[in-house]
Amino acid sequence: MAQTKYIFVTGGVSSSLGKGIIAASLAKLLQARGYRTTIQKLDPYINVDPGTLNPYEHGECFVTEDGAETDLDLGHYERFLNVNTSQANNVTTGKIYQSVIEKERRGEFLGKTVQVVPHITNEIKERIQILGKSGDYDIVLTEIGGTVGDIESLPYIEAVRQLKWDLGEHNSLVIHLTLIPYLSAAKELKTKPTQHSVKTLMESGINADILVCRTEHELSDEIRRKLAQFCNVKQEAVIQSIDASTIYDVPNLMLEEGLDTITLKKLNLPDDTPPDLTQWNQFLQRHKNPTAEVTIGLIGKYVELQDSYKSILESFIHAGAENEVKVTIKSIHSEFLDVDHQNSVINSLDGILVAPGFGERGIEGKIEAVRYARENKLPFFGICLGMQMAVIEYARNVLNLKDANSTEMDESTIDPVIDIMENQKNITQMGGTMRLGAWDCELKEGSLIEKVYGKTQISERHRHRYEYNYAYQEQLEAAGLISSGVNPQTKLVEVVELKDHPWFIGVQYHPEYKSTVATPHPLFIDFIRAAKVFSQKRK
Repeated sequence: MAQTKYIFVTGGVSSSLGKGIIAASLAKLLQARGYRTTIQKLDPYINVDPGTLNPYEHGECFVTEDGAETDLDLGHYERFLNVNTSQANNVTTGKIYQSVIEKERRGEFLGKTVQVVPHITNEIKERIQILGKSGDYDIVLTEIGGTVGDIESLPYIEAVRQLKWDLGEHNSLVIHLTLIPYLSAAKELKTKPTQHSVKTLMESGINADILVCRTEHELSDEIRRKLAQFCNVKQEAVIQSIDASTIYDVPNLMLEEGLDTITLKKLNLPDDTPPDLTQWNQFLQRHKNPTAEVTIGLIGKYVELQDSYKSILESFIHAGAENEVKVTIKSIHSEFLDVDHQNSVINSLDGILVAPGFGERGIEGKIEAVRYARENKLPFFGICLGMQMAVIEYARNVLNLKDANSTEMDESTIDPVIDIMENQKNITQMGGTMRLGAWDCELKEGSLIEKVYGKTQISERHRHRYEYNYAYQEQLEAAGLISSGVNPQTKLVEVVELKDHPWFIGVQYHPEYKSTVATPHPLFIDFIRAAKVFSQKRK
């Protein structure tokens, strides 16, 4: 079996330069040449996983098929590569230390003093190689979070230095992503921050093999020469990454710059098959040339930060391209949505999506939005908490259970239409009560949701704690809120829809986690189709 090759992507100068997008774009190009490729993310924070992080801190938490709560970059990896990631694709410092401490408690280190080198670094090296040793991949890309020089990332950089030595020549390379700032006063691009960043990496014993330079202006040959000379890389290995109108342009930009060619050359791999990006470019073509436009209201409580709903926003891009529609998203903060305000805001929309979330802030605004969509036949899509809001709204305004609520918002509600199920009640640890990862769902024949999927058996990813309380199912069904999707093992309701409404669906799971460029999610595709119909009728 051929040796798995490893590519490490580090960042310097500033965070948020787009290491995830560069890693995903390079992986896409290598995959399009026929190499079996995957990407993992090493996060230097001490949380065990991002599951308990506020979305304002770190953007959304992405959930994999096997139920790992991971960094949002894994979402980019899946959307670009159309390959599922897993528990092994996201490693945090919290996980590393937890594992090492557990081994020490079990006596596995035979009384040795446990230290950062070699114990922590060995653990990191092991985690990096799990995917490579599975035999499923020719190339593993590893993105290291944070920036070079951070105290937190030092053990990771040291582990990479050792691993490069262990793996031998041509089996690994380091791509360093930096910023070339433009000083408007001097009207010039500055290379000094990059030089410093590369030197910091060298002080840790690592030479960058390829430099990817984020910039707002084209890099001249002179600047490339200067960077090559001062940073110890070949000139052809100085790659420009200029601001793009969409992240989906980046693979083509990296192809033009020859990032994949220089990578294969340095890894001593054949470069005789040009990348096949036919399907990718067809998607881009549709995305950039829409024939219609719809405006969707995204109603949530973290709307100030784009990254909080990253997967949902990307799913709209995929579904928009599929329908040849430009989807304009209007972010609406549910906390400030009351009856008067909402009619002026919502009546200009072609559909609303009530977003997932935790806690009671902004709940009444979401319920009002659901009521408006139900009464005015506006296409409505509720995800997770959004679905629960639809159940509460229906119970309150149609069944007249005026105090209906979720026990998450009001523990003493007399009508807990949303509740924690009995078998979850005795779990005390935050991460433990969640229903996570892929679960099966059976769809009712003849329902709208069955028509959307075109089948009755589906599997979708979950991330929630509270459930539709089946004690109320009979009453709600009799009043017209259909339970059209049920989990076959637990009998928990997963999907609700309305009979006499053009498009009203609430799902307990997170369809946005499974939408990719190659396979846009059917629910998003159909929701945008319904919004397009609504928009045309209104005009």
